[in-house]
Amino acid sequence: MRGRPVGRMRKLRIVAQDPSVRLRGRILTAEVDVPAEELGPGPRGYRVHVIDYDASSRTLYAPLDYQDPSKDWTNEPGGEVPDDIILNDPGFHAQNVYALVMRTLARFEFALGRRVSWGFRSSGHQIKVAPHAFSDVNAFYSRRDEALLFGHFPSRDGSRTVFTCLSHDIVVHETTHALLDGLRTRYMEPSSPDQAAFHEGFADVVALLSVFSLPEVVQALMDLKFGDGGEGGTARPLSARDITFDELQKSVLTGLGKEFGREMDAIGRSALRHSVGLAPDAKLLQTPAYQEPHRRGEVLVAAIMRAFIKVWAERLEALVFDTSAKVVDRVRAAEEGARAADYLLTMVIRALDYCPPVHLVFGAYLSAMLTADYEIRPTDTYRFRHHLLDSFKKFGILPTTRGGAQGRWAPPKLRFNYERSRFESMQRDPDEVFRFVWENRRALGLADEGYTRILSVRPCIRVAPEDGFPLRETVVEVLQQVTLPAGELGSYEIEAPVGMQVDQPVMLIGGATVIFGEYGQVKYVIGDRVLDAPREEVQKKQSERLKSLWERGHFQRDTRDVHRFASIHRLRGLDAMTVAQEEW
Repeated sequence: MRGRPVGRMRKLRIVAQDPSVRLRGRILTAEVDVPAEELGPGPRGYRVHVIDYDASSRTLYAPLDYQDPSKDWTNEPGGEVPDDIILNDPGFHAQNVYALVMRTLARFEFALGRRVSWGFRSSGHQIKVAPHAFSDVNAFYSRRDEALLFGHFPSRDGSRTVFTCLSHDIVVHETTHALLDGLRTRYMEPSSPDQAAFHEGFADVVALLSVFSLPEVVQALMDLKFGDGGEGGTARPLSARDITFDELQKSVLTGLGKEFGREMDAIGRSALRHSVGLAPDAKLLQTPAYQEPHRRGEVLVAAIMRAFIKVWAERLEALVFDTSAKVVDRVRAAEEGARAADYLLTMVIRALDYCPPVHLVFGAYLSAMLTADYEIRPTDTYRFRHHLLDSFKKFGILPTTRGGAQGRWAPPKLRFNYERSRFESMQRDPDEVFRFVWENRRALGLADEGYTRILSVRPCIRVAPEDGFPLRETVVEVLQQVTLPAGELGSYEIEAPVGMQVDQPVMLIGGATVIFGEYGQVKYVIGDRVLDAPREEVQKKQSERLKSLWERGHFQRDTRDVHRFASIHRLRGLDAMTVAQEEW
């Protein structure tokens, strides 16, 4: 851990869950792999710069320097860090946030098969991270400050200080906001209720699966439920009854919700407990309570985590019946859970490449997950696709297939003109891609009236686990927008919200994610059109979007909020959104 990094990975010790979760009286920690690099004091690397300044007390803590031998805390057996160091040493806090941010970045890059930029990529490559940014019950990602900011506050009984930078869930959650902002910048803009909920729900899913992918955490949760055997004792193995879906959900998933972030309710971690215990209801998303973005995001979390528990239970039940055993070793059960979580984590991240660039709904994200997994693994080995379809259906969410098989996106039926395109250039050059888009705008369903822009061109390489060969694709985001007064919406058969003035400027936004195969052919066109065919579908979606924005006050107030996630996490009941504005 000290000195120069060896190889491509470096091992660092982190808090596995948060300091409230203890096993045999000690804070649960884990040693994780993070990309190796030459670190400066901070730590400061090529993508993350920890700057430990507390604005409340105006204190600048000394940067952690890995060349300083006095900062080697891991001199205990097994590399453990003493609890007093974990709770009180700013240097360990700096290591904890650096390791978790870099680990999360590495998981995104592994899943997507390419480097991933932060949302402020035009102004810098390094995100700033402040472990003790202020004294407040909050933590958030700020695009304006290009930073992850973590607060600290007294515990409920006043006996200690609670540091949000020591919560695995919170650090990964905020890092996911920053990465999602870089991958899908338009998801922070006003649109459907589902899109408003997606940022929070997706960040919670990544945080949960990141925790579950550590066998130490799963093992500890089992030990808390079934007993750890005490000093030198032997913990009892799991019986066939212990590994059913209902028991795993109750003992492990719900147990995680109860243990996780006891002091963090004020910044929304109570949502974790609501999500894992949410009972399936096909009409839930239609109720008034679940129109609020944060409550709505809980449904996405619940649907995905139920599928995770189903897969885990099936794999453990196979161990019992295939071996004619009556019990399952607890360590093996934890390993199976961590392996399934890691698989699903890759799947949910990779799905972002198969999502529309704007106006995301949960059904489209489900189709994206199913398609992304099918492309890399045609046989549903873990049966995740089967269980995700079933779990989402129980919550009233159906895939947006448009004719695709088993909930996946359907390949385009129209023919494209490739004659004047150079695919080698299209893998990196937005102007070359725009030429192809312009030549094929009708086949892509783009409107002549719309302003068209290429948002991103991202080549990626993923290794298929079944045959070991690379899957090469290029992911392109195309944006279209039309601005017109509300009085002209009727000429396109789009309904203006009741009460909207005829001279109110309205921006209609659409676009497509175009997936090119390794030989330059169009594999998928995913997205919503601005005005063109299928006309009835466009009219309905644009009308519903405008009605939703009007009812939530988007047109009645200035919704620009440079600290959007600060507002979200500070006041979970408020709906803070940014206005759709181009900056060029």
